[in-house]
Amino acid sequence: MIAIVDYGAGNLHSVSKALAALGLEARVTGDPGEIEAARAVVLPGVGAFGDCMGGLRERGLVETVRRAAGSGRPFLGICLGMQLLFEWGEEGDGGPGLGLLPGRVVRLEPEGLKIPQMGWNSLQLTRPSPLWEEMTPGTYVYFVHSYHARPADPSVVAATVDYGGEVVAAVERGNLFGVQFHPEKSGRAGLRILANFGRRAA
Repeated sequence: MIAIVDYGAGNLHSVSKALAALGLEARVTGDPGEIEAARAVVLPGVGAFGDCMGGLRERGLVETVRRAAGSGRPFLGICLGMQLLFEWGEEGDGGPGLGLLPGRVVRLEPEGLKIPQMGWNSLQLTRPSPLWEEMTPGTYVYFVHSYHARPADPSVVAATVDYGGEVVAAVERGNLFGVQFHPEKSGRAGLRILANFGRRAA
């Protein structure tokens, strides 16, 4: 079973439906025991960095998520869920993230382009990754975000996009994966990425 961490984020069920469409057993849950027992964990996210970290704290899930990420099981952060993997987010008054990857999450500042980045953009695959199996460079995926990650360790970057400059679109370190885009809203390409992740949980 793939656990989709329920901490009050908005896109939980769309992720669940996408995984179910692939024949993958997935469950939306805020139960620490179910998250600990899952074969893989997905941390989705829509909204503000601080609010989502607050939701994890209020439900007593911060350490559960950290343990899951450190367990060696496949772990995927989606959109804001990817941003939460980092040490600090500047949105609002700023605040700490999960601290699983070194770096900060800062506001997009694309010259001459709108914020948020909303729509399809072309992935530049910067390193091999299990997520990119059967994928081709230049594949389009769907983004909605106003902030982006700046990893302190450039080796974790797995893909970028050009949005008035280079923006990190995916990260990977060991069992830990993160995508800034929404695979559940990215058509066949997004389903392929989720299927690739699901194979890691088999």
